[in-house]
Amino acid sequence: MSRIWESLYSKNGLAAKFIAKELIQFSEGERIPRVSDFTEKLSLGRGTVQGALRVLEDLHAIALESRGHLGTFLKKRDINLLYEIAGIGPVMGVMPLPYSRKYEGLATGIVEGFEEINKKSGLAYMRGARRRIESLKTRRYDFAIMSQLAAEEAVQEFEGLEILHTLGPETYVTSHKVFFSDSKNSQITDGMKIGIDYSSADQANITLLECEKHQVELIKVDYMQLFNMLKNGSIDAAVWNADEARALKTFASSDFKSKKAKELAIKATRAAIVIESERTNIMEQIQILQFNKVEETQRLVEEGKKYPHY
Repeated sequence: MSRIWESLYSKNGLAAKFIAKELIQFSEGERIPRVSDFTEKLSLGRGTVQGALRVLEDLHAIALESRGHLGTFLKKRDINLLYEIAGIGPVMGVMPLPYSRKYEGLATGIVEGFEEINKKSGLAYMRGARRRIESLKTRRYDFAIMSQLAAEEAVQEFEGLEILHTLGPETYVTSHKVFFSDSKNSQITDGMKIGIDYSSADQANITLLECEKHQVELIKVDYMQLFNMLKNGSIDAAVWNADEARALKTFASSDFKSKKAKELAIKATRAAIVIESERTNIMEQIQILQFNKVEETQRLVEEGKKYPHY
């Protein structure tokens, strides 16, 4: 450990941790609070605050510029270093189970994106957009990844959520199709048993639109059970992610007949990042990511030109 980093364990260094947390909220070029403001808010002595600011400058976390009676301005800052000094831990996200090459690529892109900006991060994997939203709202995770379709539904349903960023087409899935238990079938017809997973906004909403003009029996299923239920004939058809290679090889499939289902399915192809609106510190950390590189990494993994790393 360098002597400079050892300074964080001094009286001024401990104060620097509190002030670093305050300065995270300010952008380069903005005027920062006066020393007296810090002393009042943090209950610190004037000399301690001045010493703490020097510690942050010595660590190259910030560069300050005094402009006389106008005050002191934040000339430069290293946001990741400020987070580290403030003791703010890694950013944790949750996304679908990486059962497809596309999801492996997306996970790899996000993990490596954070690594490039020297930000510690972690990803957990959970099936069902609704379950991921519930985990986000309990602050078990800092952000959740789902389709644009599911994200828009979540933002409308739950107050305090917002879509931070939407990636390009086919970053979440390539497409959805209708898969059939009987290879002779090519479209949904009256009397069929149709599998529906209400925990998946994409699968459920598209299924309802594709079936709205037919008299069918909707069978509540778990998304991960679709293969076996189609295989043993428990259901006649189901909407499923077309990136599921095993399903494409095993079952007959078709594109949607419903115009509404087709339009909705397009939104389901784009990955979206959802966060809580009030968590501006999380928002700022994620916004640093270079999303074009995230998408490029995903593409390379999908094409087999890069090994998954997540």
